[in-house]
Amino acid sequence: QVQLVESGGGSVQAGGSLRLSCAASGYTYTIYCMAWFRQAPGKERERVAAISTGNGRTRYADLVTGRFTISQDNAKMYLQMNSLKPEDTAMYYCAASPYNNNCRPITADFAYWGQGTQVTVSS
Repeated sequence: QVQLVESGGGSVQAGGSLRLSCAASGYTYTIYCMAWFRQAPGKERERVAAISTGNGRTRYADLVTGRFTISQDNAKMYLQMNSLKPEDTAMYYCAASPYNNNCRPITADFAYWGQGTQVTVSS
């Protein structure tokens, strides 16, 4: 089992920045991919960024490319969010996948989830 705990959410004005953190514990050596997902009210959960734990390769959704940066440091993962927009408002979730499948963007691959942290961007 792997436990994930997010922190760092909050409220910010458009154009501002936030940094989310995800602390992983448990059998973290079984994890091949970690990612950040978000879900806004009435919308489907979407993956915004992912990182392969082995080689550090990163992937981003088009909507956040150039504004968000995912990184990892031992058992912690981060999401630096710059130039935030009101449409970035959502609950953000940390997730981990135990499958060695190139970090593919399939939500069902992510077996472990954090409780979520709210990000609110006002115009």
